[in-house]
Amino acid sequence: MEQQVKERDVRDIVAIVFKAVCLAIALVYFILLIAGNWIFKEDSVFYNGINFFGDAAQPNVWLRSLSYIIFLLTLSYAVRFALGQLTRLLKQGKALVDLLCSFIKYIAVIVLIFAVLSTWGVNTTALLAGIGILSLIVGLGAQPLIEDIIAGLFIVFENIFDVGDIIVVDGFRGTVKEIGIRTTQIEDAGGDIKVVNNSDIRTLINMTSQLSLAVSEIDMEYGESLEKVELVIRNNLDEMRRNIPDIVEGPFYMGVSALGASGVTLRFTAKCPETQKFQVERDLNRQLKLLFDRNGIGIPFTQIVVHQPQQFPQNQAVGQTEAQQFVDEQRRLTRGIGDDEQQG
Repeated sequence: MEQQVKERDVRDIVAIVFKAVCLAIALVYFILLIAGNWIFKEDSVFYNGINFFGDAAQPNVWLRSLSYIIFLLTLSYAVRFALGQLTRLLKQGKALVDLLCSFIKYIAVIVLIFAVLSTWGVNTTALLAGIGILSLIVGLGAQPLIEDIIAGLFIVFENIFDVGDIIVVDGFRGTVKEIGIRTTQIEDAGGDIKVVNNSDIRTLINMTSQLSLAVSEIDMEYGESLEKVELVIRNNLDEMRRNIPDIVEGPFYMGVSALGASGVTLRFTAKCPETQKFQVERDLNRQLKLLFDRNGIGIPFTQIVVHQPQQFPQNQAVGQTEAQQFVDEQRRLTRGIGDDEQQG
């Protein structure tokens, strides 16, 4: 384990040093390119070689090629870096920026290749025409690649999902980390990354487009008065809301969802962001347990009890009217919320 950590640290150091060296080379290059008229003589072979904006008749091909490489790669990196900083300010459109960065990277490499070949005297016009014909031939056999690219464009421009959204694709639930020209990367809660070809994303569920529904259920003993418990719930819903700041709407009391073997099941729902759904459900479970404990409401557990049926006439008369009013109010507030969940 320690050996792996050391190797990772070494790789990180090497990467930092490499980036620093590249940055220093680019900085020196642009200083020479901009201030070369005052530093070098007019017939300087070195300056005429790196200054491709000039009109040197026969520049040094090695210097000119090196100048193209540094200029185009640095320009591509600078533009992609600026776009990357822009994504931090945007709540939406990150996928479009990532797609633009991919295009810029590939276009820069293509332009660089043609610029270097032109410096060495290659007829790039004829080469471009030949590549066009070749790409047409290859395109007929590369239809899956074209499908992936077109599907990626539709995903971005139709805003089907964006970077940072939580989606479900073929049963795999995770956060969209990157939308590329060909593939989309999705990371699940365990850190596993699934790479899916864009054309293979035919059906998906976007869990982030709207608020998600957190559901919590708790059982009460049959001997407890339902009306009494509902009044306790009514008087404490606001406090539960304050104790769970991730809740956007609710919590709501949905009523009795089941009559179990040992208890009466009560259901509660709340709307929250998808990223906080499971945490809100855990928080709801905790708040309900604490609420029942504070008010002496028994939570049943699996057991076998032999006894004579017992009546609770004094409990049945407690707050019947107020409890019914509370239930009616909650039914009105939750109309249409969680119906699909209940059916499931």
